[in-house]
Amino acid sequence: MKRKKRLFLLCLSFIILLSGCSKISTLTNADAAFENFTLTLFQQDVSSTTLGLHYTVQNPENYGITESDVTYGEFSTDTSSALATLENCQAALEKFPYKALSEENRLTYDVLSSYLETSKEGVPYTLYEEPLSPVTGIHAQLPVLLSEYPFYTEEDVITYLRLIETTPDYFDSLIAFEQQKAKSGLFMADYTADEVIEQCSAFLTMGEDNYLLSTFEERLDALEDLSSTTKADYLSKNRTLLTSAVLPAYQELVSALIKLRETGKNTQGLCYLPGGKEYYCYLAARETGSSRSMAKLMTLIQRQLADDLLAMQNVLKEYPSITEKSASASSVPFASPDLILRDLQSKTTKTFPESQAVNVEVKYVPSALEPYLSPAFYLIPAIDNTTDNVIYINQAHSLDDLRLFTALAHEGYPGHLYQTTYYASQNPNPLRTLFNFKGYVEGWATYAEMCSYYLSSLDKPYATLLQKNSSLILGLYAMADIGIHYNGWNLERTRQFFGTYGMEDETVIQEIYELIIGDPANYLAYYVGYVEILELKRDMIEKEGAQFSQKGRSGPF
Repeated sequence: MKRKKRLFLLCLSFIILLSGCSKISTLTNADAAFENFTLTLFQQDVSSTTLGLHYTVQNPENYGITESDVTYGEFSTDTSSALATLENCQAALEKFPYKALSEENRLTYDVLSSYLETSKEGVPYTLYEEPLSPVTGIHAQLPVLLSEYPFYTEEDVITYLRLIETTPDYFDSLIAFEQQKAKSGLFMADYTADEVIEQCSAFLTMGEDNYLLSTFEERLDALEDLSSTTKADYLSKNRTLLTSAVLPAYQELVSALIKLRETGKNTQGLCYLPGGKEYYCYLAARETGSSRSMAKLMTLIQRQLADDLLAMQNVLKEYPSITEKSASASSVPFASPDLILRDLQSKTTKTFPESQAVNVEVKYVPSALEPYLSPAFYLIPAIDNTTDNVIYINQAHSLDDLRLFTALAHEGYPGHLYQTTYYASQNPNPLRTLFNFKGYVEGWATYAEMCSYYLSSLDKPYATLLQKNSSLILGLYAMADIGIHYNGWNLERTRQFFGTYGMEDETVIQEIYELIIGDPANYLAYYVGYVEILELKRDMIEKEGAQFSQKGRSGPF
């Protein structure tokens, strides 16, 4: 369940000049002015970090971006500046006459307005955020991002080398952020720090097998215009910078975390921190995208749990010997990831609108990082080149044929890859591609994963049993997330909760507990996002009755 879609954190860094900006009122120029405004925001944000720019667009000049600083960005605790920036952007947005905009631009306006309002609400909780989460932390994401950094031209190689040279400065700002968290009594629990230290140490001990060396060479070899001498020079520079900049930055982070390790004042849920319950409510709303109160979220989850249990009971009642088939029935015709993706793609077109033809390369997580990365994850391509896509598989998770099938449905078809390439084919406003609405993104992929049971070769009753069981387990994790961070469950109370559903392995439950402590609201984003999509689908079925067609919708709903 620890999948990641987007491997880098985007934070809108709007700089809006309001002087002389009067309300735009004429119908003829409102759309043009608004689109110019959103393009400016896109340019400012996407060029604020080198990774953000290079992963978002392949040809920046086509978006009016001709130069940008080489930087990872930095971690900041300047809340007053952040709030002022957001308020300035919101004020500039409100100068546009909403009713004069086209339907598409009104949608972009609504999305931007919602994003800004949510961001403003989060500013007071800046130090509650955790960039070193064991699940989604930058320390684990960065090596993968660097290893996948595309080399389209020699200039990209030069920029990459300049970027990794700045890694110590970037990590210094990260360390300063964690030190400020510690001073405020908000540093992570010891066992979370231990896991992060272990992850960093694993990267440090790779030595000559470090994949930032091998992947750099592979990308360099693909540039046919470079001479062998030039390539050798770049290889030497990369090796030098790995040992003089990247690895020392990681070592410095480890040393800092060891010193801070015992400063964490809370080893339980967020509700035990000052203002922690309020922060969790904000975080749940931000991560899920749902406007429901915490009480209504719990009701939503409990209702879906009851529905899944009832569905499982009905299957078992009608087919009492169905579980005896489990040994043979849980296989799928294809064990190869490439063949599974092709099969899923062909079946997806029967139920969902067709999307553009793309290439998909399946890669495997480096062995040294296998214990710390997700079972699978998808890397979002540049918005102006969605043809080439990459999905990573983590072989350490021992995915059997069915689990591999459903994981590739989540990451590929009809999940993240389909979601991304279909949306790109609709030619959206570039700014919309920067927003990270995790509840929608992961909710859709989880919905796709659940659909995949019925796209497999399993008999429908058995597919139903397995799908409802998968949904049930994720729902229990989501309920435990609320229980731990909002209701204050300790480990024993968490064990009691899972025990009522037949889950009694204390080691597994402790792992779940610590995982939820380290990454609050993560499971909520997956599960609540998924259930909210189910709610939308139920509403449409009720409204349209026999005329309902999932494929006939204007989008992938």
